[in-house]
Amino acid sequence: MDVLYFFKKRTQFIRYYYETAGLPFFETKRKIENEEAPYDDPPYSEDGEPPYLDQWIEADEALEVLGRTCLSMLSPSLKLYFGTWEKELGIIWDNGERDRVFKKGFLKGYRKCFEKVLRISWDHCPADLELIEQITLARNRDQHPDEIASMRVRYAKNDLKKYPRPFFMSESDKDLLDNLEIGSGIWMNPSVYVSRDTLYGAITETERLAEWLEEYMFAARYNQAKYI
Repeated sequence: MDVLYFFKKRTQFIRYYYETAGLPFFETKRKIENEEAPYDDPPYSEDGEPPYLDQWIEADEALEVLGRTCLSMLSPSLKLYFGTWEKELGIIWDNGERDRVFKKGFLKGYRKCFEKVLRISWDHCPADLELIEQITLARNRDQHPDEIASMRVRYAKNDLKKYPRPFFMSESDKDLLDNLEIGSGIWMNPSVYVSRDTLYGAITETERLAEWLEEYMFAARYNQAKYI
């Protein structure tokens, strides 16, 4: 099986899905910002809010959810890539060893697994492994929201201890973080925000990781069964 080919088919689909599903929301925001029809004749209002603010916020929120959805597709795609190669390589685990190695997540587990089986050093990996770790973190936050009153998903305090400046964060939250007075304690945890740029950046890093691994995977493919 050409594992890399099928992995890239998935990443290609994620890009396609984001662009296609996001088009109406991008268009709504663009039309509102440029006062194009049907957003060129706002009703009379004395509340001081920009016209069509609710519609703009709704479209922006939809894009926020779409970005997290696509990231939630990317994380299991990478897991499938690793898992398929695990089968292709015929890796055999000692009793209970796999559970122990994967206790802290599939990414850490497969890093240890392939480091031993492929005899590689992750220091030579050209992909941003810290960014890739944050894909799974953001995905987990999206799958386990804390509030029913909002579609936004926020990082937990423990997440911020590990990643004080998360990769998947809005520009407004970045500005707030940059301007936050140390010890003020008045700022809420930032939201998990997946823009087009950060989504595509994450996809690129996973592809770079898979491309780097392929040479080592094929070199080990036809050797005898690997025991861990």
